[in-house]
Amino acid sequence: MSGRTVSSAILILVLGSFFATLCDVFIKMAGVDVAIFQFTFFRAVFMCLILFPIAVMKYLSSPKAVATLGLKLHVIRGNLWVLGSVLLVISLSELSLATANAVFYVAPIFIMLFGAFFYKERLSVDVVLAVILGFIGILVILRPTEVTLAMISAILFAVVLAVNSLLIKKIPQEQSMFYGLFVTQLFALPMVSGLAIWEGEKFEFEVLIYAALSSVCSILYSVSCLVGYRYVVSSKVTSAEYSGLIFAFLLGWWIFGDTPDLGVFVGSVFVITPLLYLSHRDIRRLRKEQLLSNTRSNLGAG
Repeated sequence: MSGRTVSSAILILVLGSFFATLCDVFIKMAGVDVAIFQFTFFRAVFMCLILFPIAVMKYLSSPKAVATLGLKLHVIRGNLWVLGSVLLVISLSELSLATANAVFYVAPIFIMLFGAFFYKERLSVDVVLAVILGFIGILVILRPTEVTLAMISAILFAVVLAVNSLLIKKIPQEQSMFYGLFVTQLFALPMVSGLAIWEGEKFEFEVLIYAALSSVCSILYSVSCLVGYRYVVSSKVTSAEYSGLIFAFLLGWWIFGDTPDLGVFVGSVFVITPLLYLSHRDIRRLRKEQLLSNTRSNLGAG
């Protein structure tokens, strides 16, 4: 699976979605009463340990000036990662795997909204409609007769995920993704270690195991995104990531005995269908541009 063709890139991203869902499974398996800050601290530590050899190799093979680029941005992203990880643990502790993941998939909607606000990207009628349907989908999925901390955490996690995704655009192009990911996790350690000390919970070996497994899955997901989007236009393959919702339904039912009700399915349709349409629209636009470019080239050659 080289990721150089559309089919192989889709397969890699589907595999990545499986690892992302598996990451959520291990977080949920840590239990309702898990020490949240301690768990997040161990996740950050394991990710640093796994990424350290790769980061060193990238550092040695790149100009030294590149290593210090974008440090403020990595600090911000590191602390946002801590916030997002805490929100993720809280939401998964109460919500079913399928429900939580369905809400997480509204992140692209927030990306479109924030992109319009911060980067002055144009909001077309299609995008506005996708935003409205997405929020209707959230209401259908959660059916909030009462607002719980887990519901709020799931929505806020999608917001943090969207902000962190937009900040990726500002990461220096010269830096390796793995080096940037390592530095981000490194800058997450001071805050999360302070929170773990403040939490004062006793050490539990199970927390260490689940933190390590979820960290490995998280990095495997990052690798799949790196390979899957490297050679192929993103709009052609991004819909493959929505396979994660299917994995959430299946793993939630198999491991936790969760049976998603009709509301989760209907809400998921409201969230994902407009995003699939926008992806398909981009593919058609790119094909037209490519056809026009080829036609001009042929006319020029003639």
